[in-house]
Amino acid sequence: MKRSNLVYFGLAGLVTALAAQMACSPIGRRGEEACDGVFENGECTTFGNGGAGGTGQTSSSSGDGGDIFITTGSSMNGSTAAGGANCNTDPNVDDDKDGATENQGDCNDCDPNVGPGAIEVLTDPNNPMAEKSDEDCDGMVDNVATYCDTGLALEDTDANNGVRAVDICNFVQPGALNWGVLSAMYVKSNGAPFAPGNQVGLLSDFGPNVAVQGGSRMLALASGAARLPVHGDACGISSCGPGVEGAPPPGFPQDPPSCPISTDIWDDVGLEVRLRAPKNATGYKFSFKFYSFEYPEWVCQSFNDQFISLIKPPPAGSINGNISFDKNSNPVSVNVAFFDVCQGCPAGTAEMQGTGFNDWNDAGGTSWLQSQAPVTGGEEFIIRWAIWDTGDSAYDSTALVDNFEWIANGGTVVVGTTPIPDPK
Repeated sequence: MKRSNLVYFGLAGLVTALAAQMACSPIGRRGEEACDGVFENGECTTFGNGGAGGTGQTSSSSGDGGDIFITTGSSMNGSTAAGGANCNTDPNVDDDKDGATENQGDCNDCDPNVGPGAIEVLTDPNNPMAEKSDEDCDGMVDNVATYCDTGLALEDTDANNGVRAVDICNFVQPGALNWGVLSAMYVKSNGAPFAPGNQVGLLSDFGPNVAVQGGSRMLALASGAARLPVHGDACGISSCGPGVEGAPPPGFPQDPPSCPISTDIWDDVGLEVRLRAPKNATGYKFSFKFYSFEYPEWVCQSFNDQFISLIKPPPAGSINGNISFDKNSNPVSVNVAFFDVCQGCPAGTAEMQGTGFNDWNDAGGTSWLQSQAPVTGGEEFIIRWAIWDTGDSAYDSTALVDNFEWIANGGTVVVGTTPIPDPK
């Protein structure tokens, strides 16, 4: 099905009313029990920045780098491993079963949360009972990685640099025991390799009112051009994608409740990253933002351009493997409850200024959102961020992704998406 790029205003009143009802509704939140002193079954249920687990400690983040984490406090210092086994044994024996022996760099073979496969966690300065610990056994306590996206070029299409723009900085070398990136590539939404051209951009901002969430760059994925009006290869209009029909991943496009949807997708692009989680990680989180020219004319129509965060293997609570959706299970599109950057919406239009979405046609978007999911320590998994036009190639959409962080606080992480403030 094809549409003209001309806007039809005959039903403007009806469309505007529908758009206001759906896109400007109160933002839905999940996880009200989120680690503010409320515990269930003896442990804190984390959401957003997470909680402190059964210890009752408050959580904190360094704010200093991409591969950074929430505090857990001290590690074991005794000579007994989990299960009561004595760990003062042969240095070639992995007593705590974390994948590394003393001779392979495990500085505390009594604690599976300590070793070269673990991530450093910052000790909570407000907890006098917390002891500093060298979780990653690099000889330094409470040291964290700095950001790794300084100097990246806007037009860079090296997938490893796309990963760095998202603030994932650790890359696993062959045979190494550490955590981090195992591989990365730009893909179509179904995972097929793809050379993205200007459908990908490593941006330092998204106009004057949208700052990066971490480091100095963020990843932009677009069904048109991932560019701002100040860039030479920007769209200049609301539709400039290559006009190529794609093959969606299984279960997509996802039908928003009560809204029709086409099964065709166009101009899809994504970044796929294979990761190994730190041994002491319980989850991960990242920030994203979504903009679309489909608003407001095509709200609750069959042209629901979508952005997904697809995880393999799919974690519990995901929808077809996707972890970015609202409390009503709406995927990220103009129909998501978080769609609030628009004329007459709660966040207004300030975050569209200088983006092209404010002057090339009517448009709207979301504020910064954060998705998270649980992970098993040491697990290898794939995350694929992808975007596409639905129904035809007209009226492009753009997603921003940034500030990936591991959660290593011992609490329970549940799948979901919540609004977060822009740090600017």
